[in-house]
Amino acid sequence: MAEASRAAAARQAWDVGALLLATGDMLQARFGAVTVRGELSGLVRAGSGHRYFALKDLAGADALLRCAMFRRAASLLAFEAQDGQQVELRGRLSVYEPRGELQLVVESMQRLGAGALYERFLLLKARLEAAGLFDASRKRAIAGWPARLGIVTSTAAAALHDVLAALSRRSPHVRVVLYPSAVQGADAAAALVAALQLAAARREVDTLLLVRGGGSLEDLWCFNDESLVRAIAASPIPVICGVGHESDVTLADLAADLRAATPTAAAELAAPARAEALARLDALAGRLQRRLHHWSDTQAQRLDALALRLGGPARALAAQRQGLTSIEERLRLALRRSVADAARDPAQLGGRLLRAMQRQREHHAQLLRAAAQRLAALDPRQVLARGYAWMADAQGRPVLSVQAVALGARLEAVWADGSAQVEVLELRPPARALPSTP
Repeated sequence: MAEASRAAAARQAWDVGALLLATGDMLQARFGAVTVRGELSGLVRAGSGHRYFALKDLAGADALLRCAMFRRAASLLAFEAQDGQQVELRGRLSVYEPRGELQLVVESMQRLGAGALYERFLLLKARLEAAGLFDASRKRAIAGWPARLGIVTSTAAAALHDVLAALSRRSPHVRVVLYPSAVQGADAAAALVAALQLAAARREVDTLLLVRGGGSLEDLWCFNDESLVRAIAASPIPVICGVGHESDVTLADLAADLRAATPTAAAELAAPARAEALARLDALAGRLQRRLHHWSDTQAQRLDALALRLGGPARALAAQRQGLTSIEERLRLALRRSVADAARDPAQLGGRLLRAMQRQREHHAQLLRAAAQRLAALDPRQVLARGYAWMADAQGRPVLSVQAVALGARLEAVWADGSAQVEVLELRPPARALPSTP
């Protein structure tokens, strides 16, 4: 009879779902509530409020336990769970039927301390910081208007698509050079260093973008590698690091010349938006045009003032002529009076008339000499005698500006002692200062 029962059990075939359900019931019945210690890894916060993560063995064994912590239990946490933390969990073992995986449904979590990987991160950070690799004084300025940008990342990374999309939208004129490299795994750090060294040797870009999407502390560990940090610090090309999400901070971020919260933010920091640059150029062009108009109006007013000053000698000559006419009229009147007086008393008045005429003649001679001196000072020929020349075009019109002269034009140059026909062979900009008069 016993042999028949064993044979019947051996012939029984389980459905997959039934077998997993039975296994889960057996685990719960066998273990009940369990307490387990380990290191958090790959923590994901779902929009529903649930949290999913893995628990790594503290002793370093190659063992991993999938965990799920539902919203009710997650809301009772007294701290912010993060990758690398050592924790103590209490919960129930079960089987996640859609994937047939063993998982722990966590009811409570207590923090034990920083995980081994996080402790390595802190120790390496302290050592590199003491070496001055994170100092703000050694960071270089990012090119304001780059012509080419270099991207160091994996060709299959979503970060590459995000960066290219941002540059295409904001700065389509900027050319992109890709330096492909692995961004995860044991060989990723060496590949990233090689890509940075290749970019430094070729020197064909203005700025380098070191980018990768988000992940756990283990996924991003290559960006904490000491050789990569030193390669970033030694790069002759400024480096913008955009690794992970805004909450992810790696040693590569600290060594880079500029840290971006995400790969898209790195692209936005590397190249200004084309539309904004064009708007700024339009504003500068408007300011320049207004200043040119103002300068042109000011120069026109100066020319008008100079033209009025050139008309001054003619007015002065007219005033002197009027003064001479007045003097001449007064002289005639004086002579008439003198003649009349002399006619009344020729003997007495004759002497007085002679003396008066002598004084009057001397006085008017002085006036004439003074007027002649003033006229000579205002005479344009005196200006020409000092080495200046009067320029006129073929129609005899004065040439007042070099802007009114064309190459090959024939002009008449008039000096104090003659004139000459000249031909314009060269036009020059105005000199900084006029030559001194001889």
